[in-house]
Amino acid sequence: MTDRQTFAPDAAALERLAEAALARLPEQFRALIEGIVLRIDEEPDEALLAEMGLDSVYELTGLYSGRSLREASSWASGEHPPMIHLYRIPLLVEWVETGVALEDLITHVIVHEVGHHFGLSDDDMHALEDQAE
Repeated sequence: MTDRQTFAPDAAALERLAEAALARLPEQFRALIEGIVLRIDEEPDEALLAEMGLDSVYELTGLYSGRSLREASSWASGEHPPMIHLYRIPLLVEWVETGVALEDLITHVIVHEVGHHFGLSDDDMHALEDQAE
C-alpha cells in the first residue's frame, strides 16, 4: 500500500513548498532575500481586500509587504521586516481549478512576490521564474 494524500496540504506543507521555491532561486537573489519573512495565512482579511479593491478572497494568492530594495536598504524604527504572505485557501482553490502542480503554482507566486521586493518588472519576474524551475 502506498501513502496517498487525501486531504488538502496544511500551512506547514505550503511553507515547505515555499521554502523550496525560495531555495531554487538564483544565488544572487537568495543572498538579497535573507531577511524576508515567509507567512502562511488561511486567506486575506476583508480590510486588505477592500484596500486593494478586490471583491473575493480568491483573487489574492500572495502578497509582498514592506519596502522594496529600491526604496530602502534598511527598515525604519518600528517597521516590520519585508514579508511574503501566501494565502492557503486561495492557493488551493487555484490549484484545483487550474490543474497546475501545487509546487509550480507556489513557485510562481513566490517569484512574483520576490520580484516586488526587488522592484522588478513583470518580464523580469517571468525570466526569474523560468530560472527557478
